[in-house]
Amino acid sequence: MQRFMSTVMTSVTKRVPIPPKGVDYRGKIVLAPMVRSGELPSRLLALHYGADLVWGPETVDRSMIGTTRKVNSSLSTIDFTRLPSHGSKDPGKDQPESLIYRIYPAREGRRLIFQIGTSDPERAVQAARIVAGDVAGIDVNAGCPKPFSTSGGMGAALLQTPDKLCSILEALVKEIVPEFEIGISVKIRLLETPEKTECLVKKLCATGITGLTIHCRTTPMRPRERAIREQLRMIADICKENGVACLMNGDVENRAQAEQLIAEYGVDGAMIATAAESNSSCFRSEADGGLAPWKEVVEQYIKTCLEVENRWGNTKYLCNHLIPGKRPEYREVTTSRSYHQLCKILGFEHLESQAKEVDEKLGIFPDAENQGRRGKKNKSAVAAGGGKTKQEKKKPLSERGVQSQPAIDPSTLELPTMDQPAVAMSA
Repeated sequence: MQRFMSTVMTSVTKRVPIPPKGVDYRGKIVLAPMVRSGELPSRLLALHYGADLVWGPETVDRSMIGTTRKVNSSLSTIDFTRLPSHGSKDPGKDQPESLIYRIYPAREGRRLIFQIGTSDPERAVQAARIVAGDVAGIDVNAGCPKPFSTSGGMGAALLQTPDKLCSILEALVKEIVPEFEIGISVKIRLLETPEKTECLVKKLCATGITGLTIHCRTTPMRPRERAIREQLRMIADICKENGVACLMNGDVENRAQAEQLIAEYGVDGAMIATAAESNSSCFRSEADGGLAPWKEVVEQYIKTCLEVENRWGNTKYLCNHLIPGKRPEYREVTTSRSYHQLCKILGFEHLESQAKEVDEKLGIFPDAENQGRRGKKNKSAVAAGGGKTKQEKKKPLSERGVQSQPAIDPSTLELPTMDQPAVAMSA
């Protein structure tokens, strides 16, 4: 009996060593990796409200390979940029670089996990090496069911090629861990049967990873379908036997519920996804105030976006999640075209001046705010040519001495060729 208890205690306390610059996922409630919802301001907002760690959005290996790491002293960030792949249409004109990934070292660096989308060990290592020195861990996405990921053999497609997935993790453990002293982890989904899931988890835990996150849904399941938690205990036990931290993901609404689920199923931590999109203060404990009013959260989010000069489209997208759909401000925000308009709509007068500055830096000039400017320009141009502006009302043809023209024969019309395409409607 004593020998048996000793064996149990050994299996329970076994742990894969955490690299010196890595992070232990045990006891952590974290922000899940989400495309668009995992950009820098969203991560900083989650940390502000108490998230222990944050995952960045899945970033495909090919998009990181070839980027240039730049220290952005004006924003205190590290930017990974690259020239557009389509090249410049004007050889004599410099093309602006595309921002692929932005990190704020002082506020998130040692709490940020970089999630990579990959289907090849060599590319995975090559891409990870670019960013590994600025993050606390590298996570492989083996759970995203979206076509943009699975079509390239990445994401959930890797669940059908477990040997390839294991080879990717083994390559990262072998190459990245010794050089950068951070851990490697993986995020997966449930397979078709508990037996298949069990087999996969055992293989993954043997690769040398420090953490495994299980999204409690199968690949075909959509977010609206209830998460399946019946296999959690089994998965957590396998991870413990191998010394790997186990996090759960799926229908976790707040910190209090996360702590309850951790205790109930024996997992080491939990991820929050959709609930954080709606209100990032879900990471806050009841003792610290619990869920904050939506307007307080939105104000903090916009302040953060202005500080790091976030892309306007991404900011507006997240605001449409943070602002309740039944609020009158929601409809107005959906039609806003600039940071300045956004702050005016929400009554954040104290942010309007900064919003104007950021709009100018980002080149945001919405039509409503530039109508007068363009009108003056048009009038000046017309005046120089001795003509009239479009705004001036034209006199009837008879008053201008213009005789009516005979009907036009359609057969005499010169139709546009393929070299003269019609103007396409904007998407």
